[in-house]
Amino acid sequence: MRPIAPQRFPRLESDAMPHEARKTVLVVDDEPEIRKLVGAMVTQFGYSVLTADSGDHALTVYSHHKAPIELLITDVVAPGMSGPMLADKLSAIQPDLKVLYISGYDNTHVVQKYVVEKGHVLLSKPFTMEELRAQVTALLRQPAERASGVPTGHETGPTR
Repeated sequence: MRPIAPQRFPRLESDAMPHEARKTVLVVDDEPEIRKLVGAMVTQFGYSVLTADSGDHALTVYSHHKAPIELLITDVVAPGMSGPMLADKLSAIQPDLKVLYISGYDNTHVVQKYVVEKGHVLLSKPFTMEELRAQVTALLRQPAERASGVPTGHETGPTR
């Protein structure tokens, strides 16, 4: 995985509708630079962003946040609680939570078994701002009952 250098992002004409701009995204990654970068990009798309450095921290952030969280962006492989474990815990609380997995290790057993084989959306690191925006926009526009596990056509892995 190549390192991601901090950079300034131009304001993009967002695909977000005014009511979508109030949606909240929780970004979870144990690498501070990636967490900050992804959070900054999603903020540029017009969404509210919460960040956490671990699954346990994400559960705490989630429990203290008063409004719904519409999208979880989480690294698949993380110390302690994996991204799929976190998504399962949060989805048990909020079944309509949408999940975007990110990983620099897309050929690992965990990624294959718990993300790709189940048809979840996976964005491989490194990715561009445009690739992230396309995935975030597509997931947030899906009806709630299709939030988890439904391929959008842009993900890695088999389609149903």
